[in-house]
Amino acid sequence: MRPQLLTWDVKGTLLRVRHSVGELYSSEAKLHGVRLDAKTLDRSYPAAFQMQDKLFPNYGQGQGLTSQQWWMDVVKKTFCLCGVRDEQVLSPLAESLYRQFCSAGNWEVFDDVKETLTHCKKLGINMAVISNFDRRLKHILANCNLQQYFQFVLTSEDVGIAKPDQRIFNAALELARVEPKQAVHIGDDVWMDYLAARAIGMESYLICRGQEEPSGAKGLLPKAHILHSLQQLCGLIK
Repeated sequence: MRPQLLTWDVKGTLLRVRHSVGELYSSEAKLHGVRLDAKTLDRSYPAAFQMQDKLFPNYGQGQGLTSQQWWMDVVKKTFCLCGVRDEQVLSPLAESLYRQFCSAGNWEVFDDVKETLTHCKKLGINMAVISNFDRRLKHILANCNLQQYFQFVLTSEDVGIAKPDQRIFNAALELARVEPKQAVHIGDDVWMDYLAARAIGMESYLICRGQEEPSGAKGLLPKAHILHSLQQLCGLIK
């Protein structure tokens, strides 16, 4: 198997957040005079995120929000659910956390990533990113020394469409000028990555580190399409 284009999801596939959201929020909050337990913030964050995403899907695209405003509102909602409602505290706190997420110090590159990307690059395979992330992703990849591997980076904010919508995959194929059958997608989500890519005729694999099969995936994909390490991909792409 030698594809002409290899597309990658990022969060959970190439990178992971080094600390929990609660730990990051709690640490920054202390600098602004607010003391909250990380576990308390970890419990509040999912509800705040889901509330914001339901009201303003895909970072409020078409609803007058910027992704920065969107994320700052998530931060504020998280703290509000914990009883912190002082706007004079929340605004600078939210802005600081938004900037911090671009820092390489907040992200960890999985151990199997650089070897695999280098292998594919040496074979002359064009690579790109397809991610439900905002425009900060390009800076994050650059700060983590991964940007140089990719021909282009497509975020859902850039395209205005989020996975699993087929149009974001089609946009990548059009940019690379390849047919679906000439492309392979790698990601960690059964619905957003594996099945969404296959729905338009791409080959795809699911990265599933540390577990035999992801929950809810039984019967949806053959075991041969589950990668427990990206190094397995090196054996498939020769």
